Amino acid sequence: MEPLDDLLRGIRADGSVLGTPVLAAPYALRFTDGAALTLIAPLRGEAWIVADDTPLLVQPGDTAVVRGAAPFVVTDDPAREGPVVDVLCDGTVLGAKAPYDETAGGTVLLAGAAHVRADVPARLLRELPRALVVASDHDCSPLRDYLEERIVAGAHGQRVVLDRLIDWLLVCAIRDWFEQTMPPWYRAVGDPTVGPVLQALHTTPAASWTLASLARLANVSRTTLARRFTELVGEPPLTYLTDLRMSLAADLLTEPDATVAAVARRVGYADAFSFSTAFKRERGTSPSAYSQPAQEQPA
Repeated sequence: MEPLDDLLRGIRADGSVLGTPVLAAPYALRFTDGAALTLIAPLRGEAWIVADDTPLLVQPGDTAVVRGAAPFVVTDDPAREGPVVDVLCDGTVLGAKAPYDETAGGTVLLAGAAHVRADVPARLLRELPRALVVASDHDCSPLRDYLEERIVAGAHGQRVVLDRLIDWLLVCAIRDWFEQTMPPWYRAVGDPTVGPVLQALHTTPAASWTLASLARLANVSRTTLARRFTELVGEPPLTYLTDLRMSLAADLLTEPDATVAAVARRVGYADAFSFSTAFKRERGTSPSAYSQPAQEQPA
């Protein structure tokens, strides 16, 4: 499995999509879904995203992704001060009248919220900026156009279809951003030394990997591999492997009927005791406590 594909799995839209109201200027919408990722794509007109100190302009055909649960604002003018309306991605207005006007020649937005339900993508989220924009000539444009058509068509049962299309568009936009910006971690995937090692770790994380066996796989010395891997990825190979295993374990522990012993074997530990010790060291809680539903976990 390609490392980026492994990290992108678990990103799922959550039934929230705004696609028809026309925003008549002046407007300022504060999105408060609290989602791990929010997709914003103008279908008509342009908008500004204010998520931090640097507003981002999003034009028709562009796809923007905002990271993190903190609210952010979509507005026609980031410099203007005025009332802000709290909304959710499904178009719900919270406590005020939204500046919608179906007869106006304003802005139409596609917005979708995705709550990342797996632990593995946490590494991916750490790599993303607070907000990013992928330009209109990116590979996702045909998909965005098709998504708009589905919204306008209003077909029966379209909720599941829209959710999966938003998943696809989110993944496509994030992948395009990585390919355009090429941060050090992403460059590691294509590195002739580190790339095969990352591929092997993500494909078979439960294997009995050692620095020596990984170095043989990369056809370099242990010293060379450790130096190159740390330079590109930001941590040594076995530290990366431990974090990957713990992330996979965290996901597996939330599955129905999961046992600590079974999870331990699936992520490469010989017994439940050694796995539990490693998990508590890395995550600050025991596997059995982590696997409890949130409402049952100790305060």
